[in-house]
Amino acid sequence: MNSLLKLTIAALLCLSGSAEAQRPELTFDEDDGRVIIQVDGEAIAHYVYRDDSLPRPYFAHVKAPGGIQVTRQHPPQAGDRDDHPTMHPGIWLAFGDLGGEDFWRNKASVRHGDFIQKPASERNVGSFIEQKQYIGSDGRIVCEEEFRFAVLAKPDASLLVFESIFSGSKPFSFGDQEEMGLGVRVATPISELAGGTLTDAEDRSGANAIWGNRAAWCDYSNVIDGQRVGITVMSHPTNFRPSWWHARDYGLITANPFGRAAMNQGAASRVVVQPGETLRLRFAVYLHSGAGDDAIGKAYDDYAKLGQ
Repeated sequence: MNSLLKLTIAALLCLSGSAEAQRPELTFDEDDGRVIIQVDGEAIAHYVYRDDSLPRPYFAHVKAPGGIQVTRQHPPQAGDRDDHPTMHPGIWLAFGDLGGEDFWRNKASVRHGDFIQKPASERNVGSFIEQKQYIGSDGRIVCEEEFRFAVLAKPDASLLVFESIFSGSKPFSFGDQEEMGLGVRVATPISELAGGTLTDAEDRSGANAIWGNRAAWCDYSNVIDGQRVGITVMSHPTNFRPSWWHARDYGLITANPFGRAAMNQGAASRVVVQPGETLRLRFAVYLHSGAGDDAIGKAYDDYAKLGQ
């Protein structure tokens, strides 16, 4: 196992906080083209790495503790807003301009290569490492990604930890658009249009106030079936640049460290990666039930200490 991922898992175990008897049991179940993450035998997310109808990996059917789904159904079902049905599957990493190709709008594809470390779990923590290739519309390999994933399950929250390391045999670059980075499409009942609350780490509230601004985290939450549930996207402080937020009242939040001009924050950005170099991106998604801003802030502070 990669040494940095070992450190991350060890740190996550230390963050568990609950007594051993109270810790939920986390397991992985592998199906055709997907890894199903389970807590105490109940699926909390599907990582789909091969889908003939969508040319990039994604997380779908993501649930907070207690079983309430916090990402939009995929594909959208009756009662859901049905815009962007394939671009917004749940949780995804994608880029509208990477090597001149559009991976966000599925005009180019991300191909699963292999699991460098197969999905494995210990108590309430699990992880895997995946190799991916970014394939341009002309069939060329734009770059490769080593995707390191870890998950921590607690009685009242789960933390999904993402680390992506990009490299290539030829120079490639990340451009400047709104649609760049880690995106989440929340369940329709959680969206601001449905009465949900969108907040960030700087005490801003609402999509209009948050869009285009920097913050360490951004959270969407609402009360569903009498329970406040939510999903928080976190940007790690060791990223090459803080993230601006592409936030929409219909239920989209995207952590975007690339779109400086697109977010009206300065000159156009272009991040070039040369052969022999790497670019590392680190994000997390916090799935919570009954948590307030103080708990979210504490969860972010704990996450920010991982792997520094």
